[in-house]
Amino acid sequence: GMHYPQSVILHAVLFYLRYAVSYRDLEEILAERGVRVDHATLNRWVVRFAPLIAAEAQIRKGPTAVSWRMDETYIKVKGKWTYLYRAVDRDGNTLDFMPSERRDLAAARRFFKRAVSTNGVPDRVVIDKSGANLAGLQAVNVILKFTGAGQTIMIRQVKYLNNILEQDHRFIKRITDPMMGFKAVHSAAATVAGVETVHMIRKGQLGGTRFTAF
Repeated sequence: GMHYPQSVILHAVLFYLRYAVSYRDLEEILAERGVRVDHATLNRWVVRFAPLIAAEAQIRKGPTAVSWRMDETYIKVKGKWTYLYRAVDRDGNTLDFMPSERRDLAAARRFFKRAVSTNGVPDRVVIDKSGANLAGLQAVNVILKFTGAGQTIMIRQVKYLNNILEQDHRFIKRITDPMMGFKAVHSAAATVAGVETVHMIRKGQLGGTRFTAF
């Protein structure tokens, strides 16, 4: 039901998610290739289709290790720095991510529950010295204990073990920083989902998938 062919839309969306360009930059790049599309339309394409690409990636994602690293970085939403919760396994494979306006127990618990539901229960999770993250993991362990899962998560607070995640943050920041911030949390979540998915493709988590179709 779109005016442009699917291949054009998908190419534009993935280009924006892969390279450090603004919507106006992308508008000019496409115009040079004979595709006339307004930067506002490009924004709507990314917000609409990036989550669909991310959902497809979750289906195709391979198995991950049972030792996780979790930490937060930052993105700018409505002119304010907003937390971006992220987790990778010990091999650097992306597990999950979640923008949050707050860094507190509720946000940490929500993120860990989401990551576990998507990737299964890990043996251990490495976090920093954040009391909120510790309390969030402990809350998840209580849920696991009383739901009969038969497994709880070992929690390790060792900062240097999170170096692999700190390095992984750099790719996300390199793409999101030139975007000059987001106007709403939902658009930030949609765009970051796409950026994370392209990052997973680059790391080979999806077996070299090119996403030629939804």
